[in-house]
Amino acid sequence: MIKFKHILCAAIIGIVLYACGSDSNSVANFDHAAQAVKDNDSLVKFLKNHYYDASKDSVKVIANGETSLYDDGKLVTKDVTYEEVDYKLYYYVNNVGDPKPVKGNPTKMDSVLVSYGGKFVTNSNLGNTFENGTNVWFTLSGVIPGWRETFIHFKGGENITVLPGGALTFQGFGKGIIFIPSGLAYRNRGTNDFRIGPNQSLFFYFELYDIIEDTDEDRDWVISLHEDLDGDGDPQNDDTDGDGTPNYRDTDDDGDGKLTKDEDANGDKDPRNDDADKDGIPDYLDRDTR
Repeated sequence: MIKFKHILCAAIIGIVLYACGSDSNSVANFDHAAQAVKDNDSLVKFLKNHYYDASKDSVKVIANGETSLYDDGKLVTKDVTYEEVDYKLYYYVNNVGDPKPVKGNPTKMDSVLVSYGGKFVTNSNLGNTFENGTNVWFTLSGVIPGWRETFIHFKGGENITVLPGGALTFQGFGKGIIFIPSGLAYRNRGTNDFRIGPNQSLFFYFELYDIIEDTDEDRDWVISLHEDLDGDGDPQNDDTDGDGTPNYRDTDDDGDGKLTKDEDANGDKDPRNDDADKDGIPDYLDRDTR
C-alpha cells in the first residue's frame, strides 16, 4: 500500500528534477569535455583534502593526518559517458544494503525511496546544505545522471515499520555519499531556482530505503526498462511516434489514438506479445494496427 500510494508522487518529482537538469537552454557550443576535466581536478582536490568522519557521519577537512576520501578503500571511482562526454563519478560506500527478502539493485528506470542531503563541492562551508529530503520517492529515470549511475550499485533495506500508523522504518539499507561533477548534475545552466549555479559540482549524503522493481512510469503495462527498443540501455531516447515524449512516458507509444494498454489483445497485461497482422511489430508500436 505504501509503495503504490507514493508512485504518482515519484513520477511528478522525477519529472521536475529532470526538467531542472535539462540542458535544453544551455549556452550554445559549450565545451562540456573541457569542463569535465576541470570538474575532475576540483573533485580530486576535494577528495584529497577531506575525509569521512564515521563518528559524525560527515565529510570533514583533514586536520590531523586522517585518511583522505581519495585514499579511502570505501571510495569507488566510476567512468561514465553522458552526452558523448567522459566523466569520473565518485561514490563512498557506507553500506551497500542487505535487504531481507532481497530485492536486488534498482535499475536506472526504477523508483526509489530515499533520504538525502545535498552540499556544494568547495574547500569551505561544508555545513552549507542546499537541499534535504526525508522519505522521498524518486524515479531514477527523472533525476540527475549522477544519481542514476550511483543508486544502481546499492540496495534497499527491510521494511520493519509497525503498521498501521507507524513511522516508516527500515534496516539494512544502502547508505553512502555521491560526489558528482557538474556534467552529471545540472551542467552549465544550474537550476531554475538559482540555488545551484552553472558548472557546480555537488555531493549528496543518501540512504536508500526501498525500491519499486519493474517501475512502469506511464502505467501502460510495459515496464519502463522494457521500453528501450534500440537496446542501447537508455529508454529515454526511444520515441516511436516522434511526438517528443519517450515511450516510457507515453501512454500511446505509436500515436495511433489507441492507448498502449488497450492494444493487449490477449489480455495478459503485456502488449509486447500482441501482433495482429503478424508483421513482427507489436500492435502497440504499429500504427497500422489498432
